Amino acid sequence: MTARVHLVGAGPGDPGLLTVRGRALLERADVVVHDALVPARLLEHVRPGAEIIAVGPPHGDPRRLSQDDVQALLIERARSGQTVVRLKNGDPMLFGRGGEEAAALRAAGVPFDIVPGVTSALAVPAYAGIPVTHRDHASLVTVITGHQAAEPGGEAALPDVEWDGLVRRGGTLVFLMGVRQLGAILDALAAHGLASATPAALVRWGTTGRQRTVVGTVATLAAAAQDEAMGPPAVLVVGSVVSLREQIGWYETRPLLGRRIVVTRARAQAGTLAERLEALGADVLPFPTIQLVSYEDRPAVRRVIAAAPGYDWIVLTSANGVRVFFDTFAAGGGDVRRFGGTRFAAIGSETARLLETHLIRPEVVPADFRAEALADALEAHGMAGARVLLPRAAGARTVLPERLRALGATVDDVATYEAVPPADADVDGLLGALGAGGVHAVTFTSSSTVSNFMALIGPAGAALLRERPPVIACIGPITGETAREYGLPVHVRPDVYTIDALCTALVDHFCKGAGDPLSP
Repeated sequence: MTARVHLVGAGPGDPGLLTVRGRALLERADVVVHDALVPARLLEHVRPGAEIIAVGPPHGDPRRLSQDDVQALLIERARSGQTVVRLKNGDPMLFGRGGEEAAALRAAGVPFDIVPGVTSALAVPAYAGIPVTHRDHASLVTVITGHQAAEPGGEAALPDVEWDGLVRRGGTLVFLMGVRQLGAILDALAAHGLASATPAALVRWGTTGRQRTVVGTVATLAAAAQDEAMGPPAVLVVGSVVSLREQIGWYETRPLLGRRIVVTRARAQAGTLAERLEALGADVLPFPTIQLVSYEDRPAVRRVIAAAPGYDWIVLTSANGVRVFFDTFAAGGGDVRRFGGTRFAAIGSETARLLETHLIRPEVVPADFRAEALADALEAHGMAGARVLLPRAAGARTVLPERLRALGATVDDVATYEAVPPADADVDGLLGALGAGGVHAVTFTSSSTVSNFMALIGPAGAALLRERPPVIACIGPITGETAREYGLPVHVRPDVYTIDALCTALVDHFCKGAGDPLSP
């Protein structure tokens, strides 16, 4: 890509509302410069090695860059030959100062383009069950800033708009960034002739798992919002369309809405679990505890995998193992047609599905996704004299190779990768969420996610887990045993060890009020 700046809209909060074009640019950027409200999940699309710069902490935070400094940063990085994505909340051209940044780039001779985003002005009311237009209610929608730009050192003021005109035109009024001026906005509308009984709603953290909606009228909404401690970010909707919420409200009925759930899987794998939880309404806090270090460059590993078609059985115990195995095999010029005489076995449906993407269907996938069950299943195929390749993570349990050798197989147990704690883990952010009681559950999908999680959070984090204990959800008994070894109670553990079953078990736990940890 030619060095340039892409002004990209991140959407209103739901990671699924990022545009396809925006995602493609994130995957190829050298530098990503983002605002504070950009969902952390979107940063999972940034390629490894790219620089991520946060420029939008809250007002008053000394780390917050001025608008001039942000523009200077974009210009400097582009002039150095880098491809820059400026990731802005919502749509960069609607109260996002995207126009100012584009003008500064043009003046500096820096090439740029604009990728619009889904604006909160439309998406947030939709997620609250409020259509901003409806032929029985409103054929006009007006989007207004909720406050006037403040002078340096001054306080934000009521927006300088033609209030008589807003009321006279009718339709739906949508105010962005207006929480601090909520009472003054509603009073101004009433003072200029809008009926005090006109329906109004305030939607906070719209399109995310933290979404909350307070409904009232022009006369009552400000007091109701204060009673509910509604703060920014929020969208104010005024007009008769608000009354339709009772009929078509949909998002806030999801079973995990309001639950903040930590996902500890490796960044490359976290999306599957995170997307399922978000579809159930959860607010996902990504905290990858695993970074894969592949051994594919090691000559001994390359030699073994190049010779893999000569084995009777290849046993793969994780999706990560499948990825590293086939990446290494392909790098050596391998051809899957050479596996005609080799049989495959896999632990777990996810591992089996990934194998099938390489046009290989495993012959053995035990119903119980554990090494012991796999050994039992392989025993039925007669392992005496069989040559078995077991490419997997360093430090894995020894039960499987020991059982297979006891059955008479020759087993080459080869470490092809290592799962280590990531160097860029946002430990401070997680500790802050735990300390504030803002974490409802932590999910673990392997023993290594447990051990790495505890190593990353350290004694301070362990103390917070005791003081403000979240629900501990483990995908299976082996993971659960590891959690207990670290003193963590296991509250959720599905009978089937899959991502879907783990999500269902979390819904059951929170919706049915199960409270006591599972017994060992």
